[in-house]
Amino acid sequence: MPADPQLSRIPVIDIARLRGGGADDIAQTAAELGQACREIGFFYISGHGLSEADADLLMGSAAQFFSRPPDWKKQYSIERSAHNRGYVALMGESLDPQHTDIKEAFNIGLELAPDDPELLAGVPFRGMNIWPDIAGWRDTMLHYFGRMREINLLLHKAVAVDLGLAPDFFDSKFSKPLSTLRLLRYPPQAQDRKELGAGVHTDYGNLTVLLQKVGGLQVQALSGEWLDAPVMPGCLVCNIGDCLMRWSNDVYRSTPHRVVNQSGGERYSVAFFSDPNPEALVACLPTCVSADRPVRYEPISSGAYLAERLNATYKFRQ
Repeated sequence: MPADPQLSRIPVIDIARLRGGGADDIAQTAAELGQACREIGFFYISGHGLSEADADLLMGSAAQFFSRPPDWKKQYSIERSAHNRGYVALMGESLDPQHTDIKEAFNIGLELAPDDPELLAGVPFRGMNIWPDIAGWRDTMLHYFGRMREINLLLHKAVAVDLGLAPDFFDSKFSKPLSTLRLLRYPPQAQDRKELGAGVHTDYGNLTVLLQKVGGLQVQALSGEWLDAPVMPGCLVCNIGDCLMRWSNDVYRSTPHRVVNQSGGERYSVAFFSDPNPEALVACLPTCVSADRPVRYEPISSGAYLAERLNATYKFRQ
């Protein structure tokens, strides 16, 4: 682990042992991950299997889209979709109601077949993706989406083991997830100014996995101190979302964070937000309730919970 004292507050966890390790290896990795989830809610992962070539191709493809003129990008607007897919224009989102975010984004959901029964029935969040007319772009995004689904299941395996559940407890709840792949661009800002590229917020879903090539992410410690989460070569950044905090009855911590782009240039990042199947019931896990920790939240379906959170973020959804 790097010697920088700030980095010691955000641990690095090697998840390779979750793939082929024995029970002891999996339990050790799960314990490390669980400690991070209880204390700071953020951690880096190594051993994830994503190649630098895949990461570079993804970032290059994102830059291809965002470099196009605003009017061209607007034809792919998220406002055309009832299913949280498409382009979010610069200054088009406020994660913190007190600030307008200085960023633009593009959302991609689970790719469904044209004859999918839920798609044809108009089930919320079961829509078609909006694909820009860029050669090879769709294939690149779907490949990365698939890799992130694999990593997400590995991480949930560790979560389940740490919380005293069967290792495959979450598998059936992510068989057809509401997960979102989100490309993000933060334009250059004056280095002596600290406007928020992304306002202070917590994530909505279970787990977030972030690829970043330029720093700017900041994490709020329990003390209230803001810690930088800089780029760590070969690592992805992960954090707990509100849905998993709710599922774990607040055993795990969904941590406020923000983005301040002081790099002097553009900042690109790609976040994978893992949300369960829409019908999955988010109810207090049996291992997370006791006389000292009574149930804190009413059960709610994953789909209803996500809709509630997105409606509060986007005016056009209201």
